[in-house]
Amino acid sequence: MSLAAAQPGLAQQRPRTTSVPADVRPAPRVINAPQPNAPVRPDTLGLVTGSPDSLRVAAGGRKGAVETTVKYKAKDSIRFEVQNKRAILYDKANVDYGDMNIQSARITVDYSTNIVTAEGRKDSTGKLLDRPVFKDGGSTYQANRIDYNTKTKRGRITDVVTNMGEGYIHAETIKKNDRNELFGLRGRYTTCNLEDPHFYINASRMKVIPGEQVITGPFNLVIGDIPTPLGFLFGYFPTPKSNKRASGLLIPTFGQAADRGFFLRNGGYYWAANDHIGVRLTGDIYSGNADRFGGWRGTAEMQYITRYRFSGLLSFNYSSQPTAQILGSTDANTNPGYNVPKSSKNYALAWTHSPVARPNGGRFSANVNISSNNYYRQNSYNVRNYLQSAFSSTISYSKQIRNSPINYALQLSQSQNTQTGTMNFTLPDVTVGVARQYLYDLVGLEPRGRFYEQLAVAYTLIGQNRITNSVPQTLLNSGSVPVLGGSRETAVIPFEFSNFGKLLRNSQNGIQHQFQITLGNYTLLKHFNFNPSVNYNEVWYFKKLNYSYNNVARAVRIDTTAGFNRLNSASYGANLSTNFYGTIVRKGTHKIQALRHKVSPSLSYQFSPDNRITGGAFTYTSLGDLIDPATGRAYNSAQLLPNYNGFLFGVPTTTKVSALNFSLQNSVEMKVRNSNDTTGTTPFNKVSLIDGLDFNIGYNFADTAFNLSPLGIVFRTQIARKLNLLINSNFVFYQQDSTGRLLNKYLWEQQKKKLARLSSANLTISYQFNPSTGDRKSVITRPVAPANDPILGSPTRIDPYEDYVDFEIPWDLSTNLTATYANQGPLPGLLYRPRKSPYTAVSLNLNGSVKLTETLRFGFSTNYDFVNKNPAFTSLDVFKDLHCWQINGNWRPFGPTRGYFITIAAKSALLQSLKLSRNRTFLNY
Repeated sequence: MSLAAAQPGLAQQRPRTTSVPADVRPAPRVINAPQPNAPVRPDTLGLVTGSPDSLRVAAGGRKGAVETTVKYKAKDSIRFEVQNKRAILYDKANVDYGDMNIQSARITVDYSTNIVTAEGRKDSTGKLLDRPVFKDGGSTYQANRIDYNTKTKRGRITDVVTNMGEGYIHAETIKKNDRNELFGLRGRYTTCNLEDPHFYINASRMKVIPGEQVITGPFNLVIGDIPTPLGFLFGYFPTPKSNKRASGLLIPTFGQAADRGFFLRNGGYYWAANDHIGVRLTGDIYSGNADRFGGWRGTAEMQYITRYRFSGLLSFNYSSQPTAQILGSTDANTNPGYNVPKSSKNYALAWTHSPVARPNGGRFSANVNISSNNYYRQNSYNVRNYLQSAFSSTISYSKQIRNSPINYALQLSQSQNTQTGTMNFTLPDVTVGVARQYLYDLVGLEPRGRFYEQLAVAYTLIGQNRITNSVPQTLLNSGSVPVLGGSRETAVIPFEFSNFGKLLRNSQNGIQHQFQITLGNYTLLKHFNFNPSVNYNEVWYFKKLNYSYNNVARAVRIDTTAGFNRLNSASYGANLSTNFYGTIVRKGTHKIQALRHKVSPSLSYQFSPDNRITGGAFTYTSLGDLIDPATGRAYNSAQLLPNYNGFLFGVPTTTKVSALNFSLQNSVEMKVRNSNDTTGTTPFNKVSLIDGLDFNIGYNFADTAFNLSPLGIVFRTQIARKLNLLINSNFVFYQQDSTGRLLNKYLWEQQKKKLARLSSANLTISYQFNPSTGDRKSVITRPVAPANDPILGSPTRIDPYEDYVDFEIPWDLSTNLTATYANQGPLPGLLYRPRKSPYTAVSLNLNGSVKLTETLRFGFSTNYDFVNKNPAFTSLDVFKDLHCWQINGNWRPFGPTRGYFITIAAKSALLQSLKLSRNRTFLNY
């Protein structure tokens, strides 16, 4: 039965006529609600029954506060009490009033008080059925009892459960005001979706602003109905809608570090400025001990994104802490008068900017990483960041000019080494390129298939200016020529304003031109491919080194003079290649239908003239009388000295090269019948037996010694798509003395049957074991906060489970065996064995995991060094899924990164900071 009516005595105007619900049969009886002062006709039943009936109540003449039509509906019956001015709906009752909807087993509408009351019903066992469900706007509440005033839009909800964002609120009593704010008494807030949640935040009072935040008074964490001491004086939990970003407080992580005492980490505030920008301000504070403050760290991060255009992250970190460890350190100053320790102040700046590729548009990108020398060693708990000493930054802009073969790029780059203190700046770095241009097209000829139509040229210009604080050692000809005022060690100039002039004088700049000339690709004798090539390079420098000999000091003086200088070099080459195939085909229905052996020989020649003098890279300099350090006798000598020693682009190829190189590549594959094919679409499969068996060797006719290059052999294959085998080896054809130095004598001159000796070899075998899971792969990813979420992870935070945990695979094991061999002496036999023990290294890597239960998985990773007979690295991992919680554990029992990490945390990104953690890393082990 349904009813649509305006409340008598409350209507401001006559209600709109509403349609009858679809489940009500036509031709309903229309009953006009009596006026309050009209005589009442006795009703012996007092009950209107029958589902075919519907009820529309006309508006009374008195003004009221109703704003829209009230619609009633009930499955069983609607009882209308005229004298009491109320209607009672039974079984599957439903009341609609604007955006408000109430569903329950029983609903009472009181016209005199404007209150709608909803209650459930109990079965024979006392269990409450058809609990009231209250919907107001986008919020839904399930409770034992609901009282709602349609005039004031205030209500009271008893024993309520409602969803707010990612969380759920359970409360004994909730009061709702006309602004849709909720005030809860004895409430529980959780992200567990069970009726009896695994964990919750227990607070005596709380305030809820739907779609924005939950604010509580003093609270504590309850796990498995067991109260814990974890809590705070107040709670603030943002509950943004799925499509809305929200600002809010970031709850810090509490713990203890052996070197700095108790700490609060990553606490602060997240500000969602708009849909494109989010700012995260966090900090760490350490208690230290009774005598010393443990220090602090502040972090500011700004993440920005513009859809279809670009995204980026800018962060700045600053820390201050005592220079010596506080607890358990032998380096700490124990002087009684030393109360205020010296502090170490460090910083780190990072910026990443990634554009979205657009046709015919420029591309601007940035990857900046600048830090003080000790920042990551004092603040990072990430092994990679802790051990990293070299950092680089790049800011670049590139563009392809529309309807043109020309492209250009502008770049600023910086690199630093925190161990040596060196820092290099390259600004600007300009590159201009011209794509390959065919000569016939440039002169306007029509293509006719002539050989000269393959002639083409490509051009690249590179211009750089580099500023460095590293002053290289001054050595000429490997130190055999003494230099006046020279240094055999590299010096570092501090980056200070007072040293600005020194840094400019130490800078390097130049322009490099590269021409790649293509002479075409030609087919000879129908089977051979012939490719000639010409390369021309030219370098421009704007200063030059001049040498003069000082007879008094018996050393060379080096002067730098300004001026325009050109260096040039050219090289010529040709390559001849072909392919041979050997095939065995079997007729019939054999499993193996065919075998094919592919052989790819290649012969190449390269020539470049001696450009040491003609190219301008070297000049002969008279050194006067020099003292031979070996004999002590004086002699007059003129030597070739480099005019551009240590310059930006160096010098082009100087020595003469006339080299002939030969390579031979082999592969073997077979065709097998596909037993799984029933449609005939793929009757055969190709299986590779040998992916590659390659040989390469060369001979340099222009070299005065060691003309024959080593023979390189590479073998690689994959068996059953799981076993990978790779072998690299090099064989030398020259003799070697007892110190390991090569002699310009062939091995066969020493012993006729000795052709070559094994100088180095490397073997890698890898295999992965796991049961077949078919093509379906289901992974359970770790909950990750959205890109602009308040719980956005810190880039330096340890995360041993940054990948995923796959519970579909019962177990898996991957192995990697690596063996390295380096020969130290002559060999007896055809391929010599060393006279003394060679250098060998053999190690085994094992990585695996096993699913112990449906929600528990154990993993491990270890490396064993067979030569030193000890494990180099071992890591044990455990992951437990607890429905709305998860346990992560990692233990590294030994090695330079030893330590452990245990975390019990909520899965939800909203409460990710709500966790119990214990860690001890290599920094404070």
